[in-house]
Amino acid sequence: MRIDIITCVPELLDSPLSHSIVGRAIKNNLVEIHIQDLREYGLGPRKNVDDYSYGGDAGMVLMVEPVYNLINDLKAQRSYDEVIYMSPDGEILSQAISNELSLKQNLILLCGHYKGIDQRIREHLVTREISIGDYVVSGGEIPAAILADSIVRLLPGALSDETSALSDSFQDGLLSPPVYTRPAEFNGWKVPDVLLSGNPKLIKSWQDEQSLERTKLLRPELLKKF
Repeated sequence: MRIDIITCVPELLDSPLSHSIVGRAIKNNLVEIHIQDLREYGLGPRKNVDDYSYGGDAGMVLMVEPVYNLINDLKAQRSYDEVIYMSPDGEILSQAISNELSLKQNLILLCGHYKGIDQRIREHLVTREISIGDYVVSGGEIPAAILADSIVRLLPGALSDETSALSDSFQDGLLSPPVYTRPAEFNGWKVPDVLLSGNPKLIKSWQDEQSLERTKLLRPELLKKF
């Protein structure tokens, strides 16, 4: 898989994509992540990538020409399955979306900044818009890192135990059950006896019950979908 992330602030993406699971996946050639600096396509001697919006609204907007030229250059080199704009008004990121995108070959993630991007890019080049929640952050870089992480960890070989991702929250529509590790008792707090029983059938039944109860308590709206 290859992921190209277009940004005018590439420094924001250096650390999140260089360590832990994503960093190991890159090192093991499971994924290529290329940070594309939009300012290299900026206009004029100052390499401008933003301008004031028509209509007099406050805030700067990423211009159509630099974004258009960069995306066209990338598309001239390979075919892309999706051009995704990280937008607060896009579809809310879910595990199902991450699962779907993990099966793709080439993705472009476009990070807005300031007041966003020229609408013509959204209308003519963007194929999908994704949001990480109903709130606004300073730019699309952190949302892009979150999306990339959620995709890469699903790639075969990215996790040391590939079955781990299958038991994550939301994979089956429910929250995951509580987890414990050694010691079996600490400060008078005990691990549930069933987890120490060595009986896989009883443990699985307990985990299923806990997932259902935790979802009912913490995220009851998920039960409607489940």
